[in-house]
Amino acid sequence: MPTHKNLLLPGAHGLPVLTDIFLPDKQSPAPIIIYAHGFNGFKDWGNFDLIAQQFAAAGFVFIKFNFSHNGTTPEQPEAFANLEAYAANNYSKELDDLGTVIDWAVSDQNPYAAHMEQAKLGLIGHSLGGGIVLLKAAEDTRVKAIATWAAISTCQTPWANWAQQQIADWKESGVAYITNSRTGQELPLGYQLVEDFQQNKERLDIETAVKKLHQPLLICHGSEDTSVPFESALKLKSWKPDARLSTVASDHVFGRSHPWTAPELPAATQEVVERTISFFQGNLG
Repeated sequence: MPTHKNLLLPGAHGLPVLTDIFLPDKQSPAPIIIYAHGFNGFKDWGNFDLIAQQFAAAGFVFIKFNFSHNGTTPEQPEAFANLEAYAANNYSKELDDLGTVIDWAVSDQNPYAAHMEQAKLGLIGHSLGGGIVLLKAAEDTRVKAIATWAAISTCQTPWANWAQQQIADWKESGVAYITNSRTGQELPLGYQLVEDFQQNKERLDIETAVKKLHQPLLICHGSEDTSVPFESALKLKSWKPDARLSTVASDHVFGRSHPWTAPELPAATQEVVERTISFFQGNLG
């Protein structure tokens, strides 16, 4: 299948959006699926190409990308090398980045436009990215179906459960640090993340967004998730009773890790992928 990696799309906030596209072998236009990664993630986390290849083999154009301010760079797309950008990231920027990718995907100026069935566009988001795709779907009628994987239900990651004193110290200093458990890096979070949430509460209200969704929604969540508890999935389902809730006996990342060097996906991830492909075949096919 034709694959094009690390395309540079001009971002709305001064940094590029690094993008991959996987095309099906068939020549006729195909439905489009766009994937949004989660907090401290990136488009290639856990060898996501293995997942993208399955969607392309199933007849979809599959697009994944790095949010412009997730801390990676075009030269180092799997490393948090730009900590200044990382500290300046927020939910509004990520919503705008997703909009940039959607605009590109459905544009006739896209060099791969002949492969795109522009009227059939679906979104997948993992964790924080799940919240982003829900918000975007509520404000963008071009989105026709949504799937979330271990999605958040509020735009207050990662400070929702922080002590008041910790938040006060963060506000005073302007920056707080979190440890990346995988790399050991101390990653800076600018207090502007909270300010962005406070200034854009209506746009960043996942509950309101989900309640107004008219598109079909698949909610996939691990019953053993300790990062975003399963209760988050139950909230999403309660806000949209006709959503399909798919429970997997697994953790937040459905058994994957980074780097992932095995030629096959773990069973839990494979289960989620197959359920998601079936969902989009039923709603975009």
